[in-house]
Order: sequence, then structure tokens, then C-alpha cells
Amino acid sequence: MSKVKNAADENQIKIDREKNKFKQDTEDNDLKFLLASDQGRRFIWNMLEKCGVFKSSFTGSSETFFLEGQRNIGLKLMSDIMRVDPDSYLKMIKSNKGE
Repeated sequence: MSKVKNAADENQIKIDREKNKFKQDTEDNDLKFLLASDQGRRFIWNMLEKCGVFKSSFTGSSETFFLEGQRNIGLKLMSDIMRVDPDSYLKMIKSNKGE
């Protein structure tokens, strides 16, 4: 994320917003590309599982904090999936139903 050097400069603010929008659009398109293929959805599902999205991260020790950090990344990825292509999430669930 770019930083505005002078928050009072409307031109700098506009440029910063445009850069941020371009970056977000690029990331969204990259994710859509991955979600468009069986291999990409399989890879993302594997990442969600490794992040512990589908299980509790509570261990009763300080390890919980580490696991919650991993899980938070997975939840962010899941949120992005639901924003850019929610149907692909349903495809992933169906593909991995028997595991």
C-alpha cells in the first residue's frame, strides 16, 4: 500500500487511491485466475486446510496465538474468495467432500 506524503495534497491522495485500486484489482484478477481451474482451486483448498480454517486453533498453550495467526490468513483468503468468486468456494467444497 502506498503512502501519501502530504495528506493535504488532493493530487497525492488521488494518485494513492488509484495505485491502491490498481493493486487490489490485480490481486483480485490473480485470485480469479487461480479459482478458474481445478488445479488452482485444489491449491487454494490445500492452503485453507494448512491455515487451519476448518478446525479450532485452541491448544491451551501459547501455541494458540501462532495457530490463530495462521488461521487469520486463511480466513482473509476465504473472505477474498467469497468477494471475487463465491461459486468457486462451492466447487471446492464439492470437490473435497469425500476427504
